Parts: sequence; structure tokens; C-alpha cells
Amino acid sequence: MHASPPPFAPHTYPTERFVLNCRGQRLDCRPGSPGLGGAHVMGILNVTPDSFSDGGQYVAVEDAVSRAAEMLSDGAAIIDVGGESTRPGADPVSLAEERDRVVPAIEAITDEFPEALVSIDTYKPEVAEAALAAGAHLVNDVTGLRHFPETADVAAAHDAPLLLMHSVGEPGDLTSARSYEDVTAVVRDELARAIQTATAAGVDQVVIDPGFGFGKSTPQNFRLLNEVDELLTLNRPVLIGVSRKSSIGEALGSADAPAPVDQRLHGSLGATAAGVMRGATIVRTHDVAATAEMLSVLGFTLQQD
Repeated sequence: MHASPPPFAPHTYPTERFVLNCRGQRLDCRPGSPGLGGAHVMGILNVTPDSFSDGGQYVAVEDAVSRAAEMLSDGAAIIDVGGESTRPGADPVSLAEERDRVVPAIEAITDEFPEALVSIDTYKPEVAEAALAAGAHLVNDVTGLRHFPETADVAAAHDAPLLLMHSVGEPGDLTSARSYEDVTAVVRDELARAIQTATAAGVDQVVIDPGFGFGKSTPQNFRLLNEVDELLTLNRPVLIGVSRKSSIGEALGSADAPAPVDQRLHGSLGATAAGVMRGATIVRTHDVAATAEMLSVLGFTLQQD
């Protein structure tokens, strides 16, 4: 266990890996960077009928654009558009259906907000290709290229950064916990292999995500948060996504009686702060305004001598 947050100095992180060129737009993800405000906020925009927290709310393009506008106003640096739910037991979505869900939303958002960064939350290379052609800037693969390493080829062809999350199992069953002798070491090693796959395909810019809530128990999730700085030894920016996850519900209640999804905001903010204090510089969240405010204060605190 760590006794105190590690010190961060932006000059110790190579700009070619930590300052992302998102198809022409710059995103500085160096821990300790002045003006970062602790971390960049990635706002979740699920254009799905069945996501665990906001399913069905933003299926219509006009609703998706309105929600994107709200999140950008609240402080989001990235809008993460997803067309297939990763909740436990979610039904698989066909390639055509997922593409038809995300492409109109991405086209409309990038037309309305050309300065906004948009990521596509998909592991399918065909969906990534269509989304990047529609104006997306980054690809967010929750399988870490395990299912379709060709997704890295698509990102490379478009010179788009690739976000790689650690997970186990098949789509629709990515959240079942598994046993680990040392969860942080295993996650670090498996992310290192994912990075190798990406770089072999020609992707120069990779962001890693330990996959909070995906294939880990509640204690394992919180250990990973407390050891984000261990993942930084891979020399890549770290993204965390803890928003409203079941482990937050268990920490606020119990395994048998977790706090309801709509009562997990404050717990999500606490977990986010812990991860950022360990070096995460992108945070994925449903609650953009509250997260941005917390990070603004946290960033100011971390930059004091």
C-alpha cells in the first residue's frame, strides 16, 4: 500500500507518448502538467437502448447532440460515443446495427462542435473505420485488441490514438471476476502485450486503461486504483473509468445491498480522485460537471509546492 501520492513532473514523461495528437488536435496527458486540472474528462455518451446507467436516453441523434453539448459545456475534453452495451448479460449487437447507431451521432456532433474530441467506443474494426471516417478522433477498445487486433490497423491508417482497456472474457460477459495472484502485475503485463500489438500495427499513441469493474473483484478494483502509478511504468497515459460501477455501489453499501446506480456519484468522485492522485490523466464519467469541478480543485492542490 502507498503511504502518499507519488510526485509527478511532466518533463519526466516523453511528449511523443503523453502529448497525444488526436488527428490534428493536441491533448496533453502528462501527469503533473500545468493547466491539466488533475485530468481530462471523457464524457460517456451511450447511443444504446440498454446501457446500465443511461440506456435509451440518447438514441435519437438530436438527443445525442444535446447531451454532447451539455457535457462539453460542463468541462468534457472528450465525448466517448458507444453503440454496444458492456453491462453484464447485454445482448450482442450486429456490426451493421452498431455502425448505424454511432455514425449519425458522431457526424452530427463533429459538425456541430468541430473543436470537440470524439472517441468511438468499439472493438470492431469496421465500426472504428466508419466512426473515424465520420469524424471521430480516437478509438476506445474495451477488449484491448484481444478480439480484433485489426482494429489497430484501422487506428494506424487514420493516425488516431488507441485506448486499450484490460478485460477478460467475451463481449457480453466482460465483467465476471477472475482470480489473480497479483492483479496489478497481471494487468500491467497484459496491457504491455496489447501495446505491443498496437505498435506492431503502426499505432504510435496508446492510452491504457486498467478496466475497473471488468473481470476484477471489488478489492482488486480498488487495489488497481491505488497502484495506477505502477501502470505508468509502461510509459503510456492512463485512463480510468470508475463512474457508477458496481464496486462503487458495494463500497457505499455492501455486496448484498449495493448503493443504487443513481446514488453513486460521491463514491465515484472519491475513487476518481484516488486514481488521478496516482497518475491517471483521463477519467471516463457519466457525471461530467461534478467530476470536472472536483478535478479542478484536485489539480490546483497537486500543483502546490
